[in-house]
Amino acid sequence: MTLPTGQNKTGRRGFTLIELILVLSLLVIITSITLPPMAKFIRGRALDTEARRLISFIHVAQSRAVSEGTPMVLWINSQAGTYGLLAETSSQTGDPQAETLTLDSTLKIAVLNTGVGAQTLFNNLPAIRFQADGTVDEGSPQAVKLVDVDGFSRLLTETRLRNGYEVTTANQ
Repeated sequence: MTLPTGQNKTGRRGFTLIELILVLSLLVIITSITLPPMAKFIRGRALDTEARRLISFIHVAQSRAVSEGTPMVLWINSQAGTYGLLAETSSQTGDPQAETLTLDSTLKIAVLNTGVGAQTLFNNLPAIRFQADGTVDEGSPQAVKLVDVDGFSRLLTETRLRNGYEVTTANQ
């Protein structure tokens, strides 16, 4: 006795080997088409995440400046791909809460448009200085640019009231 194709003795339908191969080949084709756009999306997420992390770091600097009543310096080392925060203090021990963060390896950071007066520096690196009232020092950069390997970028620009920075999409 022969059974109709795709059925077993109990009457349940199954898949033939050819059907499985066709479905798997369709999955491979769909995956190969969607993978490149997904990779760009994931890299774009790294850029957005780093911009949000830097804005959060700026808020921490402002909060510390106001709560401790002492100026804070957020320095940026574009060559090393690092940035950090410390208090301007005259104590021998320095700032025990000083922090240093490293950029994602696919990103670069650059300081643009130095401030109005003398440029704010920390160890010969450009820096954003937050005064004890939380405002941005006049010598601080007006913009910081984050760029990924594909050339997409985010610009952190100083607000009009000089009380912080905001993220914008850079045109390039």
